[in-house]
Amino acid sequence: MVLKLLVAGAVAVAARRTSDSPFARERVTTVFKRARELKMRDAPIEPSWIISGSPVARAADHVRSADDSSFSALWDCTAGTFRWYFHWDETVVILEGEVHITAEDGSSYTLQAGDMGYFAARTWATWHVDNYVKKAAFIRRPFPSPVAALYRLRNALRPQRKGF
Repeated sequence: MVLKLLVAGAVAVAARRTSDSPFARERVTTVFKRARELKMRDAPIEPSWIISGSPVARAADHVRSADDSSFSALWDCTAGTFRWYFHWDETVVILEGEVHITAEDGSSYTLQAGDMGYFAARTWATWHVDNYVKKAAFIRRPFPSPVAALYRLRNALRPQRKGF
């Protein structure tokens, strides 16, 4: 069963990369956009997640990978407290303002302009915004378990690298 899934996944990836495939996308190697020129659109927070206040959130897409497995975006929000569910792995860099975050394990952090944070897929965190926060978000879809296991095996067999 796992082998069938891996073969099916490989065929799907190959089909998407074939230039005459209906699923093919133009390969983008670099994208440069000024954050202030990205068009922010309303991105309402799920009402059942809001704990207090009336936070207003907006987002702007920056770029999406050809295979839709990752993307980057800007996001901002006004004052309020809410729980947030991270469907995908997300790394954030706070650009303006600050946010007080309480993780599922009860640990608390305050992220201010210039700080970075990471949130694993399928986790919750409580966000409290006193006034305003703006972040750059780098979001990655986690691999399915069988594929992730193969990557871990590959990494275990590779010589250890230092740094990046």
